[in-house]
Amino acid sequence: MTPARLAAALLGAAFGFLISWGQFSDPDRIRDMLLLRDPYLYEMMFSAIAVSILGVRFLRRRRFRALISGGVVDPQRLRPEPRHIGGAALFGVGWAITASCPAPIAAQLSQGVLWSLFTLAGLLVGVELGLRRQGREPSRSRTWSGSSASAQSVFPTISTNKVEKL
Repeated sequence: MTPARLAAALLGAAFGFLISWGQFSDPDRIRDMLLLRDPYLYEMMFSAIAVSILGVRFLRRRRFRALISGGVVDPQRLRPEPRHIGGAALFGVGWAITASCPAPIAAQLSQGVLWSLFTLAGLLVGVELGLRRQGREPSRSRTWSGSSASAQSVFPTISTNKVEKL
């Protein structure tokens, strides 16, 4: 296993644990948040956003490099496009219907919540339809070449000087 894959696995496991521990996978907690009955998850999200903004600014000012890829930490700021607004609205509707989003789906699956398979299926169908609508290759046939061009097409807001093969 390459260092990049090992790091991804460890960070993914830690993230999954934190999602579960923070109750982001609890449908009742999510429903109460969406109905504005309980601010807990909003407070958790907004504190995470604040910490990440401060952290990225610090890393950017100090010209730190990413530990795995070696690229300079320098995220780009892009203006929202109409497709972003539509995608956010669709995401919100799906979130409201299923009381879940991508991260809780993975945590729910690891906890044995079988109905989350339906949410995962809906997410995969939506991604597939979105890619086809944009004229891109379906996700099952896409490969990661490790070049910065392929990374930029998938993650256009991340700027790195070097992308390591996963």
